[in-house]
Amino acid sequence: MALALTVLADTHLPRRARDLPGEVWDAVESADVVLHAGDWVDVALLDELEVRSRRLVGVVGNNDHGVLRERLPEVARVELEGVRFAVVHETGTASGREARCAAAYPDVDVLVFGHSHIPWDTVAPGGLRLLNPGSPTDRRRQPHCTYLTAVADAGRLRDVVLHRLPPRT
Repeated sequence: MALALTVLADTHLPRRARDLPGEVWDAVESADVVLHAGDWVDVALLDELEVRSRRLVGVVGNNDHGVLRERLPEVARVELEGVRFAVVHETGTASGREARCAAAYPDVDVLVFGHSHIPWDTVAPGGLRLLNPGSPTDRRRQPHCTYLTAVADAGRLRDVVLHRLPPRT
């Protein structure tokens, strides 16, 4: 059975925005699993995502403190339809990222990460896929706010789509 995924990171609520855009909430509510790679900032978003998503896999980011640090791990691992995921906030500099992450996560197929607010989709030698969804609320480092959707099915990740959100009005 294929699983629809919504992939988020660096939401920074309520610092960067009051709420997630409606399109992102729609994606959350229609997904089978939501993966969040940290920098929630406020526990209210964690609580809301737990209510509105069917299944949530999340980690703590460098801007997360207090209750968020108590409730979330630094690294989360999950297997979804035969695809082995790790979710982490920081992976270091872009230079050498693929080799560094392949060495650090040899037992996963996909590494979801955040921190930079810049979308990333590459495959390391050996096959590890690295995905950063960017940020759905912060366009300081790129022209668009973004998030990802994908499908985990029969041991493969397919239909990975980077969604660019329209400017806020």
